[in-house]
Amino acid sequence: MAGPELAVDGANLDVDLLYDINGLTKSTPEWLDRAIGFVGEYGLLVALVVLVLWCWTSVRRRPDPEVSVAGLVWAPLAAGIAVLVNIPIRGFVERPRPFVDHQGLELLVHGKSDFSFVSDHATLAMALGVGLFVANRTFGLIGIGLALVEGFCRIFMGVHYPTDVVGGFALGTATTLLLAPLAMALLTPLVTSIGRSRRAGLLVRARRAAAPHSAVELPEPRVADDVAGSGRSDLAA
Repeated sequence: MAGPELAVDGANLDVDLLYDINGLTKSTPEWLDRAIGFVGEYGLLVALVVLVLWCWTSVRRRPDPEVSVAGLVWAPLAAGIAVLVNIPIRGFVERPRPFVDHQGLELLVHGKSDFSFVSDHATLAMALGVGLFVANRTFGLIGIGLALVEGFCRIFMGVHYPTDVVGGFALGTATTLLLAPLAMALLTPLVTSIGRSRRAGLLVRARRAAAPHSAVELPEPRVADDVAGSGRSDLAA
């Protein structure tokens, strides 16, 4: 199969957008192209993993972090499941990479010989971003933003059509959200149980600093009063 195409009035919008976005490489310096190629291939996925870890250190300080930590555990699991789901999809569609069928593209990453639809990178990135959103909205919005940048980079690099990226976003989002209720129902009790453990509980709850002991008020010495009282007793005697 040739893969999905966007066509309006006979024009192939998918290919047109591919050439428009990849064509930006003609006006960018070579060092920037290399940087975007590295970021699109490795950097943004690493950044998303770091974001998950950062979110974990943040939510562990909450009074009730179990649900958020369970959501963070679900994020990489969802990404892995989405990529596994993509394997038969790519084998069924069998869409060649854009540089195979179209001339004049600037290819920033070499060695891509597998099929194009859907993009694994876009799938992974969006699944992680949406999984982060399940755990924490602020971190999730940042993650979704990084996923969108990842999708743009894949087209800019000349290794994916726009519909490959959109399909990856849809697959990552659908896998994460559709399976989230079942995943959270299974993971939340597990995370709660781990949180009760003395050692493993640090994975769920941050160690809280012990409250400072309040100073014990000692009774004021009454030596002077006792001496004075003793003197009066002697005089009286």
